[in-house]
Amino acid sequence: MPNPYEIDIEQVIRSRFPKAPRLLMRLIKRLIHQDFLNGFFRQGFTGIEFCHEALKYLNIRIQVEGTIPQGGPYTFVSNHPLGGIDGLALLDLIGSDGRDVKLLGNDFLAAIKGLAPMIVPISKVGMQSRSLKSNIDQAFGSDVNMLVCPAGKVSRKTDGVIQDQKWAKTFLQKSIETRRDIVPMHFIGENSRRFYRIGRMEKYFHLRFPLGMLFLPDEMYRAQGSTYRVVIGRPIPYQTFDSSKSLNDWAQDIRKTVYEL
Repeated sequence: MPNPYEIDIEQVIRSRFPKAPRLLMRLIKRLIHQDFLNGFFRQGFTGIEFCHEALKYLNIRIQVEGTIPQGGPYTFVSNHPLGGIDGLALLDLIGSDGRDVKLLGNDFLAAIKGLAPMIVPISKVGMQSRSLKSNIDQAFGSDVNMLVCPAGKVSRKTDGVIQDQKWAKTFLQKSIETRRDIVPMHFIGENSRRFYRIGRMEKYFHLRFPLGMLFLPDEMYRAQGSTYRVVIGRPIPYQTFDSSKSLNDWAQDIRKTVYEL
């Protein structure tokens, strides 16, 4: 009987793309290091313990500058340079003292049983369903701290600099509606050169499928033993974001604040 915590990427992909070729499935299993991942998943960790133990499994060290503010709930916003380790590290950091936190993240993450309780899923491939939008509204309306990477995808190399694309304003709109102060966080790290070459290829060929996403588990596998730094800024009161600017402009201002930390 299979371990319920293990992941079968073929099953996950076929639920979205039923006609995906078997050869492609075998290649993807190797690319994402499914056996290596399941070696951790089968241990049955869930929630914050999952994040903490995953970092230990990968031998990742995080250096922190600043402190997580008391009170809340807050909306924690960060750049998204790595696509896996950064999310695990930030969830672990925010939730390390027992506070509840959820990540607004790719719905594929919800297929990971140990991580699923901490994910508010959004669709990155295909249409966004009404139920997912309802989940987002409920999460922001709750007492749970929210972690958001507003770029919506992993940082790419733009103008010779590894940085997020333009930030979406949804996190700010929902935070104002629910009276949440914003806590900026800067995660300092980068993926391999290969990953950014794939990003350029996506852009050049106007690929609709996020090809780079398939390589993120391999990037995480390659990062074993690495050290990263996180800088935590001071909370920004939600009242700051008044009508003097559009929400979109305010969102880009927060993005700038994050990179200046």
